[in-house]
Amino acid sequence: MHPSRRLYAAGAVALAALPLAMALANRSSPLVVAIAALLFLAGRCLEDAGAVRRLLLPPLATPPGLAALVFLAWCAATLAWTPFPALSLRMAGEFVPTLVAAYLLARLAPGRIPGFAAPLSAAMVVLAGLTIAVGLAAGLPLQRALGQRMAEFVYNRPALTLAVVAGPLALVLWRQGRRVVALAALAFAALGILRSVSGAAAMGLAAGLAMFVLGRLLPARLAVGLAGLGLGLAVALAPVEGDLLDQFMPEAAHERLVHSSSRARVAIARSFGAAVAADPWVGAGFGTSARFAEAPVAARLDPEMRTLLAVGHPHNAFLQVWAELGTAGAVLAAAVLMLMLAPLVAWPAGERATALALVAAAAAIAFVEHNTWAAWWTAGLGAAITWLRDARSRTTPHTLSRPEAGPDRTLS
Repeated sequence: MHPSRRLYAAGAVALAALPLAMALANRSSPLVVAIAALLFLAGRCLEDAGAVRRLLLPPLATPPGLAALVFLAWCAATLAWTPFPALSLRMAGEFVPTLVAAYLLARLAPGRIPGFAAPLSAAMVVLAGLTIAVGLAAGLPLQRALGQRMAEFVYNRPALTLAVVAGPLALVLWRQGRRVVALAALAFAALGILRSVSGAAAMGLAAGLAMFVLGRLLPARLAVGLAGLGLGLAVALAPVEGDLLDQFMPEAAHERLVHSSSRARVAIARSFGAAVAADPWVGAGFGTSARFAEAPVAARLDPEMRTLLAVGHPHNAFLQVWAELGTAGAVLAAAVLMLMLAPLVAWPAGERATALALVAAAAAIAFVEHNTWAAWWTAGLGAAITWLRDARSRTTPHTLSRPEAGPDRTLS
């Protein structure tokens, strides 16, 4: 066996293990993705170093790639005025390496993932779903044995990872003819998601399923247009989300969502929205949400609006972009999202519907949950995109390496 194939097999095992790794250690995905990325990078370099350059560099010169680079450059520029440079650099040190690893994995792994990897990952999804469901039902025995924190939300990150990874993985299995395995992976992922206490994961599951159905039923341009409209509204309305919900969300809805702390979330969104209104153009600086209550803009707000700025982040990734990066950052983020969606119009129906489902699930989760720059979230999205691109490679042959190295069926 050629050494590159051994490296690909090892990288595929790491990628496949991600769902269970997260269920056992809910911050493990950045390390897992980094290991997988390095193994695939080493394998590609051994096979054809020139192909690595052709796989990695041209996408950065496309409109979506250039928009993403400009967005990252703006994130870096805000370090010039952040009031907490050490915090901003620490957040960048968490986010950027994981983003690079996710990009390497998503570009280099598709077309080189061995056939055994998808069924293996399906088994990991099944075990992850069972770990979440059984662990919560049995009173968190694993956490008790390891002396870890005894809290039901310990399984929220694994559930959120399942919400984005399961669909693209199921598509790969479907393309391999393993339809029963694909359905089993989806069923056990749903079990873990619905048994968890993460309302965000359940929202992601529902949004992804709805968008998949629409993606299959509607014409391509209409389906992609609806996804674009949803993302555009999510960005545009983020600064006034709290005020809108405070005015129009009925009390009965708050009562049904009492376990999701809906009232507190609305108050948090109002506080961060007020901060955006007070400093709308350039934001407080990358990664400052953890100490936003101490930022200069907080001192300009009414006292009742300051308290909840100390929660760590606004529980809305779109609002966090506004608060930290200002209007310029929000416009650039919207441009990246719109340019990302545009090519999906030309994709085959199955791949397009799955991609739109991933976008919808991720957007629904981002609208209510987690720190935007969290490495575990970036790694999970990177794994999901890798599986999606691998499924795409099975229907779009495109040779990017030397003929003697074999076909490299990757997303064009």
